[in-house]
Amino acid sequence: GVALLAEISIRALKAQWFQKWFVHRTLRPEAYGGLVNFMVNNHRDYPIHPELFNSKSLEMIASKFNGNLFLPMAFPEGCPPFPALGSGHSTVAGACATFIKAYFDENFVIPDPVVATDDGTALVPYTGPDRDKITVLTEAHKIASNVGIGRLHAGVHWRQDHAAALLLGEEIAISVLRDQRATFNENFGGYTFTKFDGTKITV
Repeated sequence: GVALLAEISIRALKAQWFQKWFVHRTLRPEAYGGLVNFMVNNHRDYPIHPELFNSKSLEMIASKFNGNLFLPMAFPEGCPPFPALGSGHSTVAGACATFIKAYFDENFVIPDPVVATDDGTALVPYTGPDRDKITVLTEAHKIASNVGIGRLHAGVHWRQDHAAALLLGEEIAISVLRDQRATFNENFGGYTFTKFDGTKITV
């Protein structure tokens, strides 16, 4: 199982690398922010939709950063130096979450769930109203979303980069599982699990 998870991960990254360079080649949010800054402050002309310039966020950024409109970044080194669409993190997360749902019982309820204390130094029992409904499926989906959405908060990806990449990762995992199933000598009914869109599939 562990070796198969590693294989799915590397195939997901290779597939996304092809999408980044040979299909989409989209700007990172940081680069787009640079276009906005130079258009406003240096009177350059770029094909940016005029509605953007009605956004209050531009005024907030300019007031905080002495008039420049470069996108504030969570990472001091800025964005990775390659195209945005799609997110490699989200592709791997989507592929691995799909593998976990297929390989394990996605309906298994996780017993005795815990959460971190407010200061993050210990774990305490989770007592929320859904504590008896936390399953392998729900946690796999949460982890996949958190991995990708964290990259959006950091400013290094667009939402579309994450959303499209999750689905690509899912397709890669399905492809690998289909290949693996063809090698089994035993009678096997297939991997049955729930896709990100809520539909069931048997591979």
